Amino acid sequence: MMIEHPGFVLWMTGLSGAGKTTLALALEKELRARGVRLERLDGDTVREGLTRDLGFSKEDRDKNIERVSFVAKLLSRNHVAVIASFISPYAAMREFVRKETTNFLEVYVDAPLEECERRDVKGWYAKARAGQVKNFTGIDDPYEAPENAEIHIRTDLYSIDECVAQILESLEERQFIPAVTA
Repeated sequence: MMIEHPGFVLWMTGLSGAGKTTLALALEKELRARGVRLERLDGDTVREGLTRDLGFSKEDRDKNIERVSFVAKLLSRNHVAVIASFISPYAAMREFVRKETTNFLEVYVDAPLEECERRDVKGWYAKARAGQVKNFTGIDDPYEAPENAEIHIRTDLYSIDECVAQILESLEERQFIPAVTA
């Protein structure tokens, strides 16, 4: 049974390999089990469809986030929870999404660069360091870490389950989802 809740946008930002998608998948499973209507928007899958015409220049990254924020706006204003996991390296674009969507919560998925490189199963960091990939966030393109994220998750210090619990608690405190009672 679906529960009625206000729409909201959990905007997960962080370096490649920080754990955004892993966390989003675990969170999606938990929220669906609670009956929350939601859509998960992921950087990799969105680029396969909605934004496949875009590259990785600053202008294209900004256009990517503009398009995703439009989708998140439509969903969130219609009482759908949105879990959006995008590197979204520029603070100005994250602020743009905040202003465009309903009940925006910035989730800084944080892990040190060295840990992100260690987790990199696709080899993107090694390719970027070798000069084979240009405009790679954290290597030759900047990442502007959030200064005041509503939720700051350290995936190098806590398990995925602990991180999910921290986000759920924050959603419950804001009454975006009902609290689970024993």
